Amino acid sequence: MVYPLTTAMAGAFLIILQQCLMMNAGSHRAKAKIGVGYSEDRELERKVRRHGNLAENGALFLVILALVEGITGGGTAVTIFAAIFVIARISHAVGFSSLSGSHADGSSFTPFVFFRMIGAMGTGLTGIALGLYLAYLLATL
Repeated sequence: MVYPLTTAMAGAFLIILQQCLMMNAGSHRAKAKIGVGYSEDRELERKVRRHGNLAENGALFLVILALVEGITGGGTAVTIFAAIFVIARISHAVGFSSLSGSHADGSSFTPFVFFRMIGAMGTGLTGIALGLYLAYLLATL
C-alpha cells in the first residue's frame, strides 16, 4: 500500500496549528467566562473565527489533496499544493492574531491585514487550483 505521505505531512502541520488555535480560543473563553457565542467580546470573536476558518478549509483541502496524491502517486505538484496551503493557513492565522487584522475598518493597511489577505487568497486560489487539477486528472483517466 502506498501512503499519501505529503498529505500526511501537511495534515500534521495543520492539526498542530488547529489545536493551538482551539486552545487559544478556549483559554480566552475560560478567562472571560463565556461558554457559547462571543458576548460582544471582539477578541474572542477573532480567536474563534481564526480557529473556525482553518476548520472550514483545512479538512476538505486535505481530503482532496489525498485523492490527488492517490491518483498521481505524489510528486512535485502535490508538494507545491500542500506547501502553499500550509503557508497560507499560517499567514491567515498570523493576520488574525490582531484586531487590526480581523476587524480593520479599511482605513489602514497593517502587516496583519497583509498576512490575512495573503492567507485568504492563498487558501482560496490553492483550493480552486487543486479542485481543477483533480477534475482534470479524473477526466483523463
